[in-house]
Amino acid sequence: MRRYLAVGLDAYLCLLAVGLLVRSCLHAGGTWRAIALLVVQLIALSFANQVLLTLAFRASAGKLIMGVRVIRLPDAGRPGFRLLVLRWLYGLLWLPRQPWRRLRRPAAPSGPERPPGRPAEPYEDVAGVRQVRHSDLRSYRAAVQERTD
Repeated sequence: MRRYLAVGLDAYLCLLAVGLLVRSCLHAGGTWRAIALLVVQLIALSFANQVLLTLAFRASAGKLIMGVRVIRLPDAGRPGFRLLVLRWLYGLLWLPRQPWRRLRRPAAPSGPERPPGRPAEPYEDVAGVRQVRHSDLRSYRAAVQERTD
């Protein structure tokens, strides 16, 4: 549940920030130019939140608020820039199309369809990272430290 709330918070914060920037876009010189400027700002804020902030703090703004961290599998290390960009692109380009794809085709009796390479486990991303509670990550680090001592 924390993950879904974190995603909702991320979306809300990004839309709120773009909403605050709308005024500067309305005087940009035309409707299409204002729309293009808003889309560019929305994508830039999404990238900054999902990639740059996660690279620096292991979590986006919503995940920081909800106490969730993003780790690389299998060693629970910090995910790299390439993995985070892949994860961001997946969330930006593939996930929003899913409701439309499901509405256009009849229900399949074989069960839900996953994209190629998509893991079966719900807590694992396509990029090989996982979202965990911050307290669980601290406990894991303490257990690893005890093993090495």
